[in-house]
Amino acid sequence: MDLAVLREDMVDSLESAVKDVLQNESVAVAMRDVPRHEFVDDDRLAYADREHEVLGTRVLAPSTVARMLQALALEDDDEVLIVGAGVGYTAAVAAELVGETNVHAIDISRPLVIEARQNLERAGYDGVLVDRRDGARGFPEYAPFDRILLEAATVEPPRALREQLTADGRLVFPRGTQHQRLEAMSATGDRTRFDAVSFDPLLVEGEQSGTIERNRTAREDLEHAIRRAESRRGWELDWIEWEESIGPQ
Repeated sequence: MDLAVLREDMVDSLESAVKDVLQNESVAVAMRDVPRHEFVDDDRLAYADREHEVLGTRVLAPSTVARMLQALALEDDDEVLIVGAGVGYTAAVAAELVGETNVHAIDISRPLVIEARQNLERAGYDGVLVDRRDGARGFPEYAPFDRILLEAATVEPPRALREQLTADGRLVFPRGTQHQRLEAMSATGDRTRFDAVSFDPLLVEGEQSGTIERNRTAREDLEHAIRRAESRRGWELDWIEWEESIGPQ
């Protein structure tokens, strides 16, 4: 089984009139160069246009990766942040387009960060920086970014990600809940909509697999505290205000 031939066939299929997914020549060349089998355990399935599951996350189908990177519209030497590193394949294709050291990837799951680092090193992209972070907070230490790719669904992208864009930056994300579409947002708020997609929702700290306590998420904790504060009435509110007014003794 010649994996290079399978890789060529995969890209040819995405460019074909039947699928008509891949129109950008630079993205096509990058996908022909990245050894996808280094990111998927089963060589037979590595070049099939289908999703896989690894360590509790979905490895995106090649057609989905192509759609996202085309929407991202990468240019030479762009500083790129990928939120949701997964197994590292998208980061590797981006590295072919802008250079390894210009690609930063984060994931909330520590096992996935380790997996992505190992895969990228084995595939020859060890210059890509992968770190464990809450994706909703971005990667401020390396901001600003010319391009940010969010590989998780949300109704609106987190403010931190928008604030980490350059003045002419571009953020691509799956917008929506049950019904999602790929959307690109400029730093000024202009939007472009693309094809329908299906992604898992963006997780915040405490929601990722492997956490000790998952009965209530971090977001639910905050919402619960706000509701409790707003529900205080009568003697309970008076007592709290009286305590605050007298201060420490």
